[in-house]
Amino acid sequence: MGKQFANRVVIVTGGSQGIGRSIANYFCEEAARVILLDMNEAMLQEAKEFFKDVGCEVQTKVVNVTDPGAVETAVQEIYEVNGAIDILVNNAGIIRDNLLFNMTDTDWQQVLDVHLNGTFYMSRSVQSYMVKQQYGRIINISSTSALGNRGQANYAAAKAGIQGFTKTLAMELGRFGITTNCVAPGFIETDMTRRTAERLGISFDDFIAEGIKTIPVNRTGTPEDVAHAVAFFADERSSFVNGQVMYVAGGPKNSRIYFIHVTPSVEKCNFYREGDSVNLTSFNSQFDLQKR
Repeated sequence: MGKQFANRVVIVTGGSQGIGRSIANYFCEEAARVILLDMNEAMLQEAKEFFKDVGCEVQTKVVNVTDPGAVETAVQEIYEVNGAIDILVNNAGIIRDNLLFNMTDTDWQQVLDVHLNGTFYMSRSVQSYMVKQQYGRIINISSTSALGNRGQANYAAAKAGIQGFTKTLAMELGRFGITTNCVAPGFIETDMTRRTAERLGISFDDFIAEGIKTIPVNRTGTPEDVAHAVAFFADERSSFVNGQVMYVAGGPKNSRIYFIHVTPSVEKCNFYREGDSVNLTSFNSQFDLQKR
C-alpha cells in the first residue's frame, strides 16, 4: 500500500461498483480516507465488505445526489466526522438510451438529474469546505459521448454539460487552491457492458472483439484505466492542471466507437466510426452501452 493520498478525505459518488469502486480502490490503496456515496444500500454494504476483505476501511452513505437537501446533509456529516473534504469524484450516473423519437420525458430528465444536477449539487456542497481549507480537487466523470452519440441524446447532453461545468468551476475556484478537471472514458469493460452483450444475444468476447476494431491501442478500457486518470488530477502535484478534459479512450476522439447498430433480429451487432456511411432505416433497437 502506498501513501500518495495519505489522510486525504475522498468522496466518490456512485462508488459501490464499476468505475466508482475502482476509483475508490485506488485511493484506498494510497492510504486515503474514502467515503462511498450511492443510492443502493445493498451494493454499498457489499462494497464495504469487499474493501474490508482487501484491508481497507471505507465509510458509506446512502445518498440520492439528485436531492440537494440530502446532499447538503451528507456532505456536512462527512466534514464533521473527518474534519476535511479534500477530493470529490462525481461519478454517479445512469443511462436511459433511446433514439430521440422514442425517448420519453422521464428518460431525458432522469439522466440529466443524476449526471448534471448531481454533479452540481455535490460540487456546490463541497466547495465551501474546500474554500475554507484553501485546497481541493474536484474530478468529474464525463464520457466520449459528450461529443455526440446516436441513441444517447440525454446522456450526451449531460456529459457535455459536465465538461462546460468543469471549465467554469476551474475559473471560479482556482484562486482558492481548488482545481476542477474532467475524465471522459470511452469503451470501458464493466458489468453493464457485459449485460448489454447478453441483451443483444451475443457473447461478451464477440462484443469486445468488435469494439476493439475501432480503438487504436487494440484493446478496450478497464475501470482501472479511469482510476489512474482520476488519480493524476487528484494529486496535489497537479496543481497547475485545471479545467482540463482527459479522454481515456485508447485513441483520439475521431477513432472512438460512435454508435452501435443492432439488426432487428439481434443476429448481428455492428460498430461504426464517425464518418462511416451506413443505412439507418433499421436502427430502431434500444441499446444500453455503458460509457461511464
